[in-house]
Parts: sequence; C-alpha cells; structure tokens
Amino acid sequence: MPRENPRNILVTSALPYANGSIHIGHLVEYIQTDIWVRFQKLQGNSCFYVCADDAHGTPIMLRAQNEGITPEELIAEVAKEHKADFNDFFIDFDNYHSTHSEENRELATEIYTRLRDRGYITTRTIEQAYDPEKEMFLPDRFIKGSCPKCGAEDQYGDNCEACGATYSTTELKNAVSAVSGAKPVNRESEHYFFKLPEFEEMLKQWTHEGHLQEEVASKLNEWFAPEGTDEDGAGLQEWDISRDAPYFGFRIPDTEDKYFYVWLDAPIGYMASFKNLCDKSEIDFDTFWSSDSDAELYHFIGKDIIYFHALFWPAMLHGAGFRTPTAINAHGFLTVNGEKMSKSRGTFIKARTWLDHLNPEALRYYFAAKLGHGIEDLDLNLDDFRARVNSDLVGKVVNIASRCAGFISKRFDGQLSAECSEKELYQDFVAQGESIAQHYEERDFGRAIREIMALADRANRYIDEKKPWVLAKEDNKEQEVQDACSVGLNLFRALMTYLKPVLPQMAQEVESFLNAGELSWDALQQPLEGSTINKFKPLIRRVEEKDTDALVEDSKESLQAVTITPAIETKQKSSSNTISEAIEPIAEEIQFDDFAKLDLRVARIEKAAPVEGADRLLQLTLDLGGEKKNVFAGIKSAYSAEDLRGKLTVMVANLAPRKMRFGLSEGMVLAAGPGGEDLFILHPDKGAKPGMRIK
Repeated sequence: MPRENPRNILVTSALPYANGSIHIGHLVEYIQTDIWVRFQKLQGNSCFYVCADDAHGTPIMLRAQNEGITPEELIAEVAKEHKADFNDFFIDFDNYHSTHSEENRELATEIYTRLRDRGYITTRTIEQAYDPEKEMFLPDRFIKGSCPKCGAEDQYGDNCEACGATYSTTELKNAVSAVSGAKPVNRESEHYFFKLPEFEEMLKQWTHEGHLQEEVASKLNEWFAPEGTDEDGAGLQEWDISRDAPYFGFRIPDTEDKYFYVWLDAPIGYMASFKNLCDKSEIDFDTFWSSDSDAELYHFIGKDIIYFHALFWPAMLHGAGFRTPTAINAHGFLTVNGEKMSKSRGTFIKARTWLDHLNPEALRYYFAAKLGHGIEDLDLNLDDFRARVNSDLVGKVVNIASRCAGFISKRFDGQLSAECSEKELYQDFVAQGESIAQHYEERDFGRAIREIMALADRANRYIDEKKPWVLAKEDNKEQEVQDACSVGLNLFRALMTYLKPVLPQMAQEVESFLNAGELSWDALQQPLEGSTINKFKPLIRRVEEKDTDALVEDSKESLQAVTITPAIETKQKSSSNTISEAIEPIAEEIQFDDFAKLDLRVARIEKAAPVEGADRLLQLTLDLGGEKKNVFAGIKSAYSAEDLRGKLTVMVANLAPRKMRFGLSEGMVLAAGPGGEDLFILHPDKGAKPGMRIK
C-alpha cells in the first residue's frame, strides 16, 4: 500500500573508476547502498539510485594508448563489464551512466561558470612536476614518493593513504614518475583554483549539522583553522581544479590546453546520471537539486574519499547555487581473513570470480550481517562466512519452509489453513517489523539481521514443539498438521519480507512459492489464510569448504616471472636502466646441484598478448629454436605486448607445467626488480640465439 506522503529520495554510490574490474572490496559499498534503497522502496518511498563510471583522467588515457585503442573504446568495454557484475549481484540502479557524457559536460561547465562568475575561481602560475622523458606534466597519481607529513613511502602525489594528508605534488619527498621512473623536474604552468577558504565558515557549520557520522565530523575539524588563529597557512587551502594537456576529460571553457581535474567532474557525475534519468523518465531535475529542494540526497562512499565529498563537494554545490547533501554515509575498508586483500594469497577477489564459484546473495547476506552505521572496517572471514550462511540462511530460514511445505503440498493440495491458529505469535513477528525497519533506516544492518535471526529461532522452536512429522502419523491430527505448517509458512513469510532488501532474488522465488503477491511490510498485516502455495523448490545450497578453496585458488595471480629481488633490487626506472646495489640481504644459500637442475634457455618472444580477466598477466609464445612454449608472465604493469614481440629473454624451460584458469603455463621468464612497473625481464647479450642453454 503506497504511503500517503512518500519521501523523495535520491541516492548515489561512489563512482567506480573505468580502469579496472569490480572486486569484493568495491561491493561492500554497492551492496550496502542497494540494501538501503530497496528498503526505502519497500516502505513506499519514491527513491532513485543512480551511479556512473568515473571515466576521466591520465590512467585511462595511458592504458588506452598501451592497448592501441581510444579512451572512448576502453571506457565502453569497462562499462559493459561493470554493468554485468553489478547486475549479477542484484545491484538495482535506476540509472547507470558515465562521467564522459554530454550531461556531465554541460553540468560541469555550468557549475564552473557559476563559480567563476561569482568570484570563486582564480588563476596563478605554479611549478608542476614534469616528466622529462615522456615530455608531459605528471598528474598526482603518476608521481610516487614519501608523504611530506608522516613520511610513509610509496604514496601518490596528491594524498597519503597512511595518514590521510593532502598536499601538492611538489611537496612529495623522493618523488619519481610512475610513467617512466624518471625524477620529475619542476616547470611552470598556469592553473585554475577553486577558492575553498571562502567556504570555511559555511563548512564548519555544515559538517556539524548531522550530515555526517560523528567520527567523520570530528576528523574534519583538522582541516579548519583553530578559532582565533591568524597563523599563515592554517585552515582550508585553494583547490587546484585544472590539469594540463594531454589529459582525457573536459576542456575548461575559454582555454586551449587546460582540463577539469577528474575530482571536479566526478561528483558532478551524480547529477549527470540523474539528469540522464530525468530526461528519460519525465522526472523534474530541479525538484532534487535546486537550492530550496526539500528532497533528500544521500551519498554512500568509502572513508578514503571523505574529504572530497564532505568539503570540496558541498562547497562547490553551495557556491554554484545548488543544494548540498542531506547526508554522506561513509563505510570502512574490507579485509579478507583479517588481512588486506592479496593477489598472491588469493584474497583479492574480483566480482566475476566470486560469481564463478559462489552465490552472490550469500555475500550480500554476510556483508549485511556485519555492516553497522559507523566507519569501522569489515572483515570477510571465509570460515565464518561458510558457517554463518549455512547456519542462518540454510539451517534457520529456508529450513522453516522446507519442513512445512511438503506437508501442505502432499496432504492438503497446497492449501493453507482457513484461519491462522497462532495469531498472537504471528502478530509478535509483525510487530517486530517496526524495530527492524528502524535499523535498516539507520543503516545498522547487522542489528536488523540479528533481530531477524532471533525470530527465525523462535519459528524453528515453534515447529519443533508442534512436531508435524509426529502428528502426521497419528489419527485425527490432520487439522493440527495443517495449522502448524500454515503458521510456520506465515512466519517464514515474515522473515523473508524482512530479508527482502538483502536477498532480492530469493525473495522473488519465495513470492512465486507462496503465490500471494509481493512481500512487503504492509502485506504482513494480514496472515495468509486459505490460500494455495506452489510446490517448494530449494532456495539456497550449503557453502562447502571446497567452494571457498576453489574461489581462493582461482583468485591467485602468480607472477609467473622469477623476480630476483632477494639477491639484487632495482630502484625506480631511470634513463640508463642500471641496477643498483642490493638493499636486501642475499637469499638463503643453495648448493650447486640445486642450481644445476634449472634449465635456463634463451627464448625469442614470438607473440605477446594481454590476458582477458587478468590485471598483471601477458600471454607469451616463446620460441626456443624450433620448440614453442606458452607462458603466462606477470609483467603487464611494466611492459606492453608490443614492447616484447621479437625480443630475446631468458626462461626456465624445465619447470613443470602449471594449469591456470587462463590456460597451461609451460615455464617462467626471468625478471628482476621490486615489482609493478619497476620490473625488468632479462635480455641476453647480442649473439645469443633461441634455444641456447645458459651455463
């Protein structure tokens, strides 16, 4: 039953970057958001959920160049993959778009122009990092070094993932270009800045008006100047919103070679995706985005990007005359088995790999059971995952239906009792819906799940007490059997209604089974009496250890290149490509007989190609002087396929073949370096020929 005064709600999740696959760490956010949106719609509210691919920036431009395609072709391919993954995890966007769209170009231009005309944009010449080898200005994410605030190593040029500090690229210590490995030089360039300091008082107030979680609001205080201070540099700083060509993005109006920084047009992508939906569905855009809008706007994001969303974004919106968010809901990071996700351990799990092995709703349930309304990190422990899914969903919830449905179908032609015999018990379940709904509203999904499972325990105790399987063997107990099983199925209906935001596919199957319309809070006000159910079909199977073992094994992405880092280690790539002195101890000694077992051969790289579905692998066809070997090598981050074709290298030719999910790997190529882009395959000197053995 629709509510008399439904709320108007617009919801977004952070935009996934169009340069890689969706993994289970991303899915925490999209599942959390989708559950909340589905709940709002079940409550009869008018709720729209929009998202888009974040499609701009230098990484996308460079990857497209390496693959020999246009950026537009690349982002189209990635969008297709992202949409398929989201769809198969039942993430139900009302609209999924791209920041590389006309709607986003128009809105970014409009917001920039308003800010400029109101005096919030300024220009000045700055020194900027420049790669002398690639002859290009380096964007923040293509410079790495040590954080100028806390000293953490291997940090990007715009913000530190260790302490959360933001800074300019010129402040980074020991900086190197992530494109060539060269030491950047400073060159002057005119840049455009947003006058963020002019919004300091507005943001001080806005961040403490209930729009943010309490711990987030407290953390943001560090960005503001202390009361009464006139210390130079204290408080918010002007924000650089421009980037130099070459850059894949939108050109700034009235410039020739300046482009909007990706973080300017990315959040505007929320508006653009909704505008695209409005144009297709006759929804009034201004109802949700005008400065006097009484609609609700919620952003779900990870805690790592809170500064952009809770400071820069509301200031931009306010300065341009648009409304600011009702609330920004941040969540923590995902760990697997208590540790950071790891490709070598097989715990860096892509969405598609999960789908190849496990039920997507099982992950939705597990995340829901552990998600609260705070920003604490969430751990996916695979042993706990199996136990919880098997105990809660299989052993408690679905078990109720499977225990009762058979009796109703076989003995009563699928017909439930004409009257619910346990109305007080049933009403207890219905009454609990108010508390469960409040937990959903507050994003305290874990607490909602605990209350639902407590009801499931009560339902199972009721069936255990009634023992319909015993009553069925006694004379004149038919009505008691029908009544007990009918009550059991009504309690099951209540449980599945409360779980519908979490388990949408299973809920749909239950709706078909119960044959009584859509599950909803309002529909629960009346129990099912005298209606006819359909034959029960299994709803979910147990998760076995072999299932999660296969998932982990399939997620391992072996380098398949012998990286000799224990003995020698290269520093960042330089123009001379020289190898530095060792900075780690020599590996444990081996005997000559151990080394002699290695058959090291010169090989010519006849073919090289990227491996679909693998971030780091190239598939190499190696010619050993007439004999061909197929090898998967984890060197894609350092070399393009085109770079390798025709080159000589060294391989371990007598390594036992290894079956991978991409095919059979018949050896290893030798490489040195710390990894990533700083990895060098070994090249024999001139005169070497394919097939020669290295002695």
